[in-house]
Amino acid sequence: MLDILEQDIMFLQGVGPRRKEILSKELGISTWRDLLEYYPYKYVDRSKVYNICDLRGDMPFVQVMGRILSFEEFPMQARKVRIVAHVSDGTGVCDIVWFNGSKYIYNNYKVGERYVIFGKPAPYGGRYQFSHPDMDKADDVQLSEMGMQPHYVTTDKMKKTGLMSNAIAKLQATLATKLPSPMPETLPPDMTARLHLAPRDEALRLIHHPKTLTDVQRATLRLKFEELFYVQLNILRYANDNRRKYRGYVFQKVGSLFNDFYSLHLPFELTDAQKRVMREIRADMKTGRQMNRLLQGDVGSGKTLVALMTMLIALDNGFQACMMAPTEILAEQHFATIREFLGSMDVRVELLTGTVKGKRRKEVLESLAAGDVDILVGTHAIIEDPVMFSHLGVAIVDEQHRFGVAQRAKLWSKSDNPPHILVMTATPIPRTLAMTIYGDLDVSVIDQLPPGRKPIQTIHKFDSQTTSLYEGIRKQVAQGRQVYIVFPLIKESEKSDLKNLEDGYETLCQAFPDCRLSKVHGKMKPAEKEVEMQNFVSGTTQILVATTVIEVGVNVPNASVMVILDAQRFGLSQLHQLRGRVGRGAKQSYCILVTPYTLTTETRKRIDIMCSTNDGFQIAEADLKLRGPGDLEGTQQSGMAFDLKIADIARDGQIVQMARDEAQRVIDTDPHYEKPECAIFWNRLREIRQTNVNWGAIS
Repeated sequence: MLDILEQDIMFLQGVGPRRKEILSKELGISTWRDLLEYYPYKYVDRSKVYNICDLRGDMPFVQVMGRILSFEEFPMQARKVRIVAHVSDGTGVCDIVWFNGSKYIYNNYKVGERYVIFGKPAPYGGRYQFSHPDMDKADDVQLSEMGMQPHYVTTDKMKKTGLMSNAIAKLQATLATKLPSPMPETLPPDMTARLHLAPRDEALRLIHHPKTLTDVQRATLRLKFEELFYVQLNILRYANDNRRKYRGYVFQKVGSLFNDFYSLHLPFELTDAQKRVMREIRADMKTGRQMNRLLQGDVGSGKTLVALMTMLIALDNGFQACMMAPTEILAEQHFATIREFLGSMDVRVELLTGTVKGKRRKEVLESLAAGDVDILVGTHAIIEDPVMFSHLGVAIVDEQHRFGVAQRAKLWSKSDNPPHILVMTATPIPRTLAMTIYGDLDVSVIDQLPPGRKPIQTIHKFDSQTTSLYEGIRKQVAQGRQVYIVFPLIKESEKSDLKNLEDGYETLCQAFPDCRLSKVHGKMKPAEKEVEMQNFVSGTTQILVATTVIEVGVNVPNASVMVILDAQRFGLSQLHQLRGRVGRGAKQSYCILVTPYTLTTETRKRIDIMCSTNDGFQIAEADLKLRGPGDLEGTQQSGMAFDLKIADIARDGQIVQMARDEAQRVIDTDPHYEKPECAIFWNRLREIRQTNVNWGAIS
């Protein structure tokens, strides 16, 4: 039997072919189900009536009740007239204005009649006016029955064709009469009772037609929970399947390579956090279960060292290892760092990026397939088809936000068994987000910086304060320290930005005649960039003028100042990444955020957060709340995290946690998906995955 909700939207009364096309193109609504799951973004209480004398310009949509005193017409261009109705409720007078539809207005609205007027008040000509409001005869309206009016997001194209929010509300009202009663339940009664959740039928009806704020809250909680619960259940099912399906390689021994490195080549004593994470990784590798672990740690916390030691365990057990980075610059940096760490040890490390071509590339690929390369460092070129390992045991993935589930799965084909996978990020991810996007990964956190590091002081300066800024830079240089000055070349194609950097570089050369300056941006040839970076690393130049290419740059312990110009153009996580370029040594370091004097409220919040904390997790949490999850560059990491229709990961942290706990409880109860009492979950999951294409990416 055809599910009634799969009906074409065209066959709903009030839609038809023309509206169907608009709804489909603009909102992705093609079926009755799509319409039902198109939820309001806000509600306005229509039971409340304001006095005209209490109207303010900053009010949202409000309701007044008054009598039309008179009409006035004002000519506009092209033989059109603006019609204004003057309305009074005894406390004051307001105006209703229409820019078209005169025939309709005079036929439907009469002088002396009382109307309920609903719209947004705006000051004009010494009064408040409503443009094209909703109007009903006061005698026809039962205010107590009006309840909460839902508002739906609509596009400009829709508004031009008359498909406003109230038109969507009318379609929802029509749909409500056609729905089966009750709607089928998707959660068992013991769960809804235990969690005090509304039945599904009630929630779906109340979300579109609530009477009170309590109705809205009750419906919203149920629908958010259900959405997040099935997201979490799908992720945990996926992880559970993989654990059963794939045996991991068993790395029993810690051999001579690891021990020699630990005792002879370790550049500094490991922090307690690094030791704890190594124990977690070691435990994973011994069990015979394939490791899928996310390693979070702030900039400079020593993740690369942990990654190298993990790879050495694989080598000690007769396997190869690889490390992937999202950009060539970062891959080259990891390659150089690993070789430096290993020093004279007998470990062959090779680099594979787009710039490694021809004969050299052929040689690397052949040696890799023969098992002669121990560690391969590269970009995502590593997961392409021609690259074959002899015996891949561990894969390290850096900067996970560019690397989703589908790409991780590609790695598995590089070995007889899936290799152990360690995913690293320097952008701390808020817990709720990690649970939703990387829910199939175990999480380790390096929450300690190496000893002896002083917290970086972050200072906000306005671009009118260059004199004191330059003075501070001169003092640091005089003490033998080095300075980064970053320009916001956000996209390498922004010509005006590039010009700003070039002009700024000239200005800075004049401002610091006694200093030697380097310049680095993405448009330079790699060899030029390398020379300039090396000059800065070696201390030949004291000031590095750069774009964000240094966000993933090199480690210069002597650099103590990071100046970020036009800081208002950067996101929080980017500012945090850039700040992490300094503070690598034992001396006090500074990050100076330079902005114009006039800032938006949101930008000011970002700057204040940066000045108040160095904690990457706090910053990530704040970033998520300010910006929302965004596109997180790996787009649809799990194939579902961002296809949420009502839940908001940034604001619904508690519900995410509750959904996660319940989903885990179901997996623990029924790990083989065969118990009759859990059939409701597996059937529903199957349905969702059929109707929502994005869910397929994880399964």
